[in-house]
Amino acid sequence: MKVILKENMENLGHIGDIVKVAPGYARNYLLPRGLALEATSRNAKALDHAKRQMEYKKNKVLEVAKQFAARIEGIALVLPHQAGEEGKLFGSVTNMELAEQLKAQGIEVDRKKIALAEPIRQLGEYTVAVKVHPEVTAKLKVNVTKAE
Repeated sequence: MKVILKENMENLGHIGDIVKVAPGYARNYLLPRGLALEATSRNAKALDHAKRQMEYKKNKVLEVAKQFAARIEGIALVLPHQAGEEGKLFGSVTNMELAEQLKAQGIEVDRKKIALAEPIRQLGEYTVAVKVHPEVTAKLKVNVTKAE
């Protein structure tokens, strides 16, 4: 019996694959649990339509993420901090502070999406990665200066 998988099955295949299984396996396990559909021409057309819709939505979200990343890359944050004589900061610049500064600029970013390996503890210019989307990463320019 041929079925169309609705879920990723480790030993059978991936979503949308048409696989041949034993009739009892399909009738007693896959179909009642909603893991597969019977492979008819009607179900295949419905699956193709659903795939096209998901692909369209994915592309739309990706395009919005790229525009958002471009907005982030257009900003250069200047952060004045108190520092010692060798340029070592009293305290540090964290992803939470960067998120607050971006919010003040009108860009709302979750602090967990700002990939700062370790807090900034020296004066200077830095490039910080902001994970906007699983496929899109923006580069934020941060300049830490000495406060007067």
